[in-house]
Amino acid sequence: MNKTIRNLIIVALFTIGGGWLGVWLNNVTGNTQPPLQSLGALVWLITPALSGILLRAFGGDGWRDAGFWLHLISGWKWYLVAILVYPLAALLTFGLATLMGAVSTDGFATQGFDAYLSAVGIIAAGSLMKNIFEEFAWRGYLTPRLEAAKVPALLNHLIVGVLWWAWHIPYYYYFLDRTVLGSYLGNMNISTFLVLALISILLTAILFGELRLLSKSVWPVFILHNLINGLSMPLILNGFIKLNGWSGIILSPTNDGIIASILLGVAGLLLYRYRVQMKADK
Repeated sequence: MNKTIRNLIIVALFTIGGGWLGVWLNNVTGNTQPPLQSLGALVWLITPALSGILLRAFGGDGWRDAGFWLHLISGWKWYLVAILVYPLAALLTFGLATLMGAVSTDGFATQGFDAYLSAVGIIAAGSLMKNIFEEFAWRGYLTPRLEAAKVPALLNHLIVGVLWWAWHIPYYYYFLDRTVLGSYLGNMNISTFLVLALISILLTAILFGELRLLSKSVWPVFILHNLINGLSMPLILNGFIKLNGWSGIILSPTNDGIIASILLGVAGLLLYRYRVQMKADK
């Protein structure tokens, strides 16, 4: 078997299995901590990135395409895209949702915008370490190694997206606080939520993957990931907005919203077309 394909299969297996290994560890050790603060959650979080790092170090993949370098001078415009793309998508969907009554914004009136900015800062800071592990697994290892295996770009992003989603499943079912999950579920059942999450993650994976391939760095995607978490999560979690039925789910300005996810996916496809055109022009 080709070394690159072999290593990709290994990382995929650790990605899918790591979270369930963490759940098993918590069960056999009689964990008394909140699930997200447990040893099992740590195993779930670090397994994909750690497996990729070990394969780069000892499995023959090397470090050339790991994406550690910033490339600020040559890739400044990709950092600009990373900073602007989600806020623009969120503002557009927020405006539409407000006009159509799909979301209630009473939380902003009662808590104030300063409270929202404070929540953004807290959540973004708390996401920093998590997103380092995530991005050095998905865009630091899987995206460039799939490219090295000559997997077509859109299929590359699809594979990464499916694995990214599969990695989240034990998080949704076990590690995530039930109250937090309930605030996102509303009247949805978990199966419907997982389907919507798959759609959202697949569309987002196109944007994240293309940013990674264009910039040749993980850091623009890391910045985008933190911005999405920081700006999006407080909206529902801290009660700044309330989704009004399915219209709210469709037009939610969070990255889980269907229209917002489509906008991110479209942005990713535009970057894909740009990158293909750049290659054709060389």
